[in-house]
Amino acid sequence: MTELRGVISPFTTPFTESGEINLDLVKPQVDWLIDNGVHGLAAGGSTGEGHALGRDEYRALMDETARAVDGRVPLVAGIIANSTAEVAARGHIVKDLGVAALQITPPSYLFRPDDDAMVEHFRAIHADCDVPILIYNVVPWCYLSPDLLLRIMDEVPGVWGVKQSAGDMKLFADLLRRAKPENVIFSAVDALLYSSYQLGAPGAIAAILTAAPGPSVRLWNAVQEGDWDTGRDLHERLMPLWDAIGQDNMPSLCKYAQGLQGLDAGVARKPTSPATKAQKEEVRAALRGLDLIS
Repeated sequence: MTELRGVISPFTTPFTESGEINLDLVKPQVDWLIDNGVHGLAAGGSTGEGHALGRDEYRALMDETARAVDGRVPLVAGIIANSTAEVAARGHIVKDLGVAALQITPPSYLFRPDDDAMVEHFRAIHADCDVPILIYNVVPWCYLSPDLLLRIMDEVPGVWGVKQSAGDMKLFADLLRRAKPENVIFSAVDALLYSSYQLGAPGAIAAILTAAPGPSVRLWNAVQEGDWDTGRDLHERLMPLWDAIGQDNMPSLCKYAQGLQGLDAGVARKPTSPATKAQKEEVRAALRGLDLIS
């Protein structure tokens, strides 16, 4: 698990206009992201529309992604499901692919389990799958506090870390400061990756890394090298891109950004909305500000 560090780019799932996964577009995206210097990939998460995938589709996507990656970088398998049994089943069907970790979202439906049930949820999943787990702390009505996240990692050693989302840097800093050395706290605070890295985050798993992998890698490198001027400049130029893509139809906007840079990433699956004309112009302007398009 120690190989998971740096820019772990989410992977957008390429759908056709009729809603089928286009597996032929998987390897070109894998190659594009790796050629841009990312240190790992995360497939099947929210940017990858994992919530919209049936179990067989999920396996097919992960299988093709693992084949395309071919061991060049670590691969994280995102799982978004509402029952302990379904999460464990999806963990089982990717375990043989050698994934570095399962990125698991807490139950995303209306009813939030209490803290004891949440601990048991992750305990049962790890006992069943025996694959390291990253908790993707993103669901607003099922948001896990630093106290609960620390408790889960303490009581379930197979829960190796957290992908911390939302924009509250105080919560992120508290979690980072209080976590044990063996626990890894990745940032998914897209607009504040610069600050996250300065605080000591070992890396990020965030949508902006998918829309602009090259500048995102350079931002990571700048902070690791103590080049604060370059890091601040990249932060300022990445901010408009997050403003452009960080909306309800984010998968569509990420794919549009990838397409402008020459990658065919397909379209989003319904009911995700396509990018609007105004949103497309925002994305284009942001990419021009990053010197990624003319």
